[in-house]
Amino acid sequence: MDWVPIVFITFKVLVFGTGMFFAVKWHYDQGKKAKNEASRSQMPTERTPGASK
Repeated sequence: MDWVPIVFITFKVLVFGTGMFFAVKWHYDQGKKAKNEASRSQMPTERTPGASK
């Protein structure tokens, strides 16, 4: 029965490590997405000839 804490602690570290990885990745992607949308909104839009105003 000495192996039970080792298995549970290993499982806990893997689950929390995976969760932390995806949390950091999600926040990084959200920041990149917000930065991209902010830069896109500041760019002047191209107008096609003959398009109505």
